[in-house]
Amino acid sequence: MEKRLTRTEMIFSLGFLFMLILAVAAFFYGVKVGSEKTDANYIQMKHLNSEGGPKVTAYQQQDLVTYYHTVFLPLREFQTEWFSAIEKLESGRSTDAAASFKELAKQAKKQYQTITTATIPAISPLLADSQVNVLKSLKLFEQASSRSVAYSKDKSVAAVLDNLNKDAYYTQAVTHALQSQQQYYDSMLKWGATMNAKIPGEYETPSVLEISSWNKLPFLVKNKVMADQLLSRSTMETFYPHDLSVRVDEFIASGQPAKMRIKTVSAVVDLLLGTKAVRNGDFTASKLTRYDKELLPQLPFFYMEAN
Repeated sequence: MEKRLTRTEMIFSLGFLFMLILAVAAFFYGVKVGSEKTDANYIQMKHLNSEGGPKVTAYQQQDLVTYYHTVFLPLREFQTEWFSAIEKLESGRSTDAAASFKELAKQAKKQYQTITTATIPAISPLLADSQVNVLKSLKLFEQASSRSVAYSKDKSVAAVLDNLNKDAYYTQAVTHALQSQQQYYDSMLKWGATMNAKIPGEYETPSVLEISSWNKLPFLVKNKVMADQLLSRSTMETFYPHDLSVRVDEFIASGQPAKMRIKTVSAVVDLLLGTKAVRNGDFTASKLTRYDKELLPQLPFFYMEAN
């Protein structure tokens, strides 16, 4: 005989079933709301990242400035001491080659240790590569100097300097220094491209660059070309590539290339270097009259007397 549910049991069963339905409905509602919130957060994050959120951009001006103070300037300080020591030996104002090169080796090691602590963002690979080349250069300058100390025993200053110019450690040190310089100026060009659409982010110096083509180039491109020119000649100088750019511009403006039937920038550079017509600070002297409207990063050597 089938047992019927009492009124109380019926009410309890219906209540339980109702609560179960509410619980299931609440569960699925919660899942839906949570899913919608997650999607909303994702869309918002995607929107921020793609449009309004903070971005990490390569070759920012701050990266160029940081590199200048932590890598470029220490190398420049060593180079200044190097040029000064060599000039004193060549002019006869110093006759102790061993002492001079011993001090240079010490300074190269000191600046090497300073630059190894510099942190260059990997997102700007040209700057990171430039730092590596600076370190290679200083290590080789240290070794070349130490070798010159050993060689200088019972040798004349002239013989020591002649041997230095043939030393593979020295020639490679110069090459790495010039490569680092070229990469730094190339980085400035990439920065310029982010600021002005008329400036190319990349520029490959042609084997033959006509003066007419040179005249159309933005100043940042000209500087990169001059860094290329110095690297191709293995010429480490006391002046900067932008000093050379100025002298090329001034020489062309003088009308001398036409009179001398010079048509290429490379020939102008050869003439200027051969006659020692370029000086550290040439850019500063002409900046206000010729380059005041040119786009340049806020680097000390563009806005004050060069060291």
